[in-house]
Amino acid sequence: MIARRLLIALSPLSAMLASCGNAATGEKAPDPATAETGTPFKVETVAQFDEPWAMAFDEGTGALFVTEKKGTIRFRTPDGRIGQVSGVPKVDYGGQGGLGDFIFAPGQTGKMLDRRVVYLSWAEAGDSDTRGAAVGKADLVCDAPTRCALQNLKVIWRQTPKVSGRGHYSHRLRFSPDGKYLFIASGERQKFTPAQDLGTNLGKVVRLLPDGTPAPGNPFADKPAPTNQIWSYGHRNILGLAFDAKGRLWDLEHGPAGGDELNLVKPGANYGWPLVSDGDHYDGKPIPRNSTRPDLAQPAISWNPVIAPGDFIFYTGDAFPAWKGQALITGLVATGLVRVSITGEKAREEARYPLENRIREIRQGPDGAVWLLEDGKGAESGHLLRLVPR
Repeated sequence: MIARRLLIALSPLSAMLASCGNAATGEKAPDPATAETGTPFKVETVAQFDEPWAMAFDEGTGALFVTEKKGTIRFRTPDGRIGQVSGVPKVDYGGQGGLGDFIFAPGQTGKMLDRRVVYLSWAEAGDSDTRGAAVGKADLVCDAPTRCALQNLKVIWRQTPKVSGRGHYSHRLRFSPDGKYLFIASGERQKFTPAQDLGTNLGKVVRLLPDGTPAPGNPFADKPAPTNQIWSYGHRNILGLAFDAKGRLWDLEHGPAGGDELNLVKPGANYGWPLVSDGDHYDGKPIPRNSTRPDLAQPAISWNPVIAPGDFIFYTGDAFPAWKGQALITGLVATGLVRVSITGEKAREEARYPLENRIREIRQGPDGAVWLLEDGKGAESGHLLRLVPR
């Protein structure tokens, strides 16, 4: 088991570097004395991956699939073997770019060797040194317990337009609880103003049908593409999308130098970036606060200094009954977990659980255990961790 570490108070500079921008990978906190007393869980180190970004459990078998930023997908079988997936598209690796999210279409059960429909996202190169996120739909076919392949891969959505730089792709994917709609988080690619421009899908949450076509009933459904994809706008860099027990969609997004946000996402709402924020620009230039624009959607909670979130879930299991219905948020600056309760449309931080390394991803396992992916590469991080009750 990896020793757990005390959470360190970060300087404003290190917090700024770790939030977003080209320095979004941030810096690891100093290495203090270990302290596990008081945490309600034990940490099991299960496996190691190279720059893992996302993970998803196969509902039918419990196999856990993990994306790695450089462009590989590996998976862990329930008996602990590690397999690999071929047929992954070429990715534009660098900065925040590479292979991104991976999810299963809802309602698929059966044996491991059965065909599955999956969705994945990645950074895709364009012309003249431009890039953008792409989302694809494919069949996952496994012909052996540790060998699978993506077949019939088809791109169903792209960020429009492709732009320069390698930041703020976002490209998180979630299905609505009824399985009818695919939601995609589309970052503003560090270009600021596209988040307010309804003629692009940058800085937006988009809602599609499973085949990638704009969903009927979207707020701007009568407009030409890509406006007819838009569900909400005014977003910066969304790294988490999740539905709560009431079926409401929430997002988790990075602020600039301060101002990370958890938002209740409503159709047609404007979340204010870059007009307002609870943080400021990296050069110190102030940004008007969210509270100065009550006409814009307000965050349920914001953090200043930042926690630099990776992803989050709403916990529904029985392993940690005190956490039921609450948001568990991974921290890149706040290295560990941040637990948040929801009351109505507002949120409140309840606790922080420090861990040794930056945490990129979180999922709830079939048995109610909490699974985490450390951020990073090499022997010092990138571990798959499992949290179980003490």
